[in-house]
Amino acid sequence: MTQQYLSGELSLLLAELQAASPDQTASTVAHLRRRAESEGPRGLASVVDEACELADRLCWESLQAGAADAFISRLRVCAAIYEFGSCAGLLMR
Repeated sequence: MTQQYLSGELSLLLAELQAASPDQTASTVAHLRRRAESEGPRGLASVVDEACELADRLCWESLQAGAADAFISRLRVCAAIYEFGSCAGLLMR
């Protein structure tokens, strides 16, 4: 896969996470998107790792709040980011 493809695909997934995030977290996701679009291949692994951690935290927050719809949309994006990272060999864990 090319660098541009990896950066672009990760940016799209982060855009979905940003849309499913509360306002106070959306700026953090926007920062991750900028990093995904500007960092080299080695930097993408840390972006994927941070995105997975953030998405996991957001899923737990929605569960604790009893927000089933938010949980489902966040879980879908979390799974997509994890799958992308795994298939692209970018997971650090």
